[in-house]
Amino acid sequence: MFSYVLRRLLAAVPIALGVSMVCFGLVYLAPGDPVQTLLPPDADAETVAQLKRLYGLDRPLAVQYLSWLGRVLSGDFGRSIATGRPVAEEIARSLGNTVLLAGLSVVVAFSVAFALGTIAGRRAGSWLDRCVTGVAVVGVSVPNYWLGIVLVIVFAVEMMALPASGMAGDGFDPTSWEHLKHLVLPVITLSMIPVGIIARTTRSAVSEVMNQEFVTTLRANGLPEWRVLRHALKNALPPVLAVMGLQFGTLMGGSILVETVFSWPGSGFLLSKAILTRDVPVLQGTILVLALIFVLTNLAVDLVQSSVDPRIRRA
Repeated sequence: MFSYVLRRLLAAVPIALGVSMVCFGLVYLAPGDPVQTLLPPDADAETVAQLKRLYGLDRPLAVQYLSWLGRVLSGDFGRSIATGRPVAEEIARSLGNTVLLAGLSVVVAFSVAFALGTIAGRRAGSWLDRCVTGVAVVGVSVPNYWLGIVLVIVFAVEMMALPASGMAGDGFDPTSWEHLKHLVLPVITLSMIPVGIIARTTRSAVSEVMNQEFVTTLRANGLPEWRVLRHALKNALPPVLAVMGLQFGTLMGGSILVETVFSWPGSGFLLSKAILTRDVPVLQGTILVLALIFVLTNLAVDLVQSSVDPRIRRA
C-alpha cells in the first residue's frame, strides 16, 4: 500500500507542474492588457511602461513564469492589481466560502444520488428505475445558472421565503437559520447536476453487480437480502467513487456561475470579478488553487478506491 501511495504522489508532481504552466499561460491568451484597467484612457506610453515594470509584465513570459512559480512555492501569489491586497488573503477568504457551499452540496448530492441510484439499480426495469432515470436526465440537462435564476424568482421574489443573494455576515453559524437560509437555494442549484450524474453511475454499477454470479450464490446460501445488497454495493463502489471525486472537483472549481447568480462571495465569484477587471495575479492564483484541488481530489479518490478494491493496486 505504501509503495502505491508513493507512486501516486510522485505521478501527481508533473501533473501539478503542467497545471501551473497552463494556468499561467492561459491568462495571457485572453484579449486585453491588465494595466489598462488601472490607467485613464489618455495615459501616455511612458506611464504604461512604468506600470508594467512595477508588476513585472515587461519581462519575457518564461522569466515571468519562473519568477511567479518561485513565489507561489513560497506561498506568495503576489498582489491584486485591482485592490492592491495580497492575492493569498483574498483566495483564502473566498475559498473558505466555496468549501462551505461545495461541501454542503456534496453531502446533499452524494447522499441523494447514491440512494436513488441504489434503488434504481436494485429494481432495474421497474417504474422506480424509470422515475430515477427521468430525475437523473432532468438533473443533468438543466443548466444550473438557469435553475438558480428560476429558484430566485419563485422562492425569493414571489414567495419571499428565502434570500436571493449573499450570505449573512462574515462568519457562518451552522446553528443559525439566518445563516443557513442563505445556503438553501445555492446548494439546491449546485447539487442538481451531480445528483443526475452520480445517480446514473450508481444505477449502472449496482445493476451490473446484482446480475453477477456471486450474488446468485449468496442468495442461494440463504443470506438476507440486505446482506446481499451490502456485498453488491461494496463491489459497485469503485466506479461510483471515481465519479464522486470528479464531481467534487467540479463543484469546487465549477461553481463560478452559481456563485455569480447568488452573489455568493466564494472563489468562483472572485474569479468572475477578476475576469472582468483583468486582474492577472488573482486570475492566476485562483485558477491554480482550484486546479490543484481537483488534482488532489483525484489523488485522494485513487487512494480510497485502492483501499476499497485491492485489485487496483495490482493493476
